[in-house]
Amino acid sequence: MKEGIHPAYREVVFQDMASGFKFITRSTVNSREKIKMEDGKEYPLFKLDVTSESHPFYTGAQQRIIETGRVEKFRQKFARGGKAAEPAADKPAEAAAPKAEKAGADKAGADKAAADKAKA
Repeated sequence: MKEGIHPAYREVVFQDMASGFKFITRSTVNSREKIKMEDGKEYPLFKLDVTSESHPFYTGAQQRIIETGRVEKFRQKFARGGKAAEPAADKPAEAAAPKAEKAGADKAGADKAAADKAKA
């Protein structure tokens, strides 16, 4: 190894902030904080938000409450939409009839205009 170009590889304490779990491993991570462990030595400290001790995938304590709330919101949203869609389904059938009459009136008007043009 070339001297002076590699970061210091040393023992570092990683602490899970969610559970308080600490473990020592070798790393090149930089840290300004230090902690004294049970063995009496002082190590650099790196704080982590999540580790295998607190992550739901590894602990099996996944939060189903939040997911259930989302599913219920989804169901309520589309339950309301389904009720509103039923009256809307009747409207296109009713709306189609006047359009058909209107189309017939337009056709009759066009035929009348063509007949007037032929007379002239």
